This record gives sequence, C-alpha cells and structure tokens, in this order.
Amino acid sequence: MDHIVTLDSRQEAALQAVADKFIALHKGDVMKALKEMIVLNGHLQDKLDGRRRPGSAR
Repeated sequence: MDHIVTLDSRQEAALQAVADKFIALHKGDVMKALKEMIVLNGHLQDKLDGRRRPGSAR
C-alpha cells in the first residue's frame, strides 16, 4: 500500500453504510462484492496513472 488513510468516526460510519449497500447489491455475497470492488479500483487506478504520466491527455 502506498498510502494509509485514517478515518474519524463519522467517516467510518459513512463508509460502513456504503459497504453495506454494496454488499446488499451483490445479494449478501461479500466475496463477490470484494472482487468487484478490486476490479473497479484497478480501473480507476489505471485512469489516475494515465493522467499522472508526462504528456498524457487531460
């Protein structure tokens, strides 16, 4: 991991609510939700990395 994020209790509660909704979207299958989140984060990271490269289109 490159960066560790510390959350306050309000942020933690908001994150938990979003996680609960995401898992519910996957009919309670936590592993399926986790795998999809990993894939989604990978796509977002690729986009961010593309923007950070010198000469990349903005």
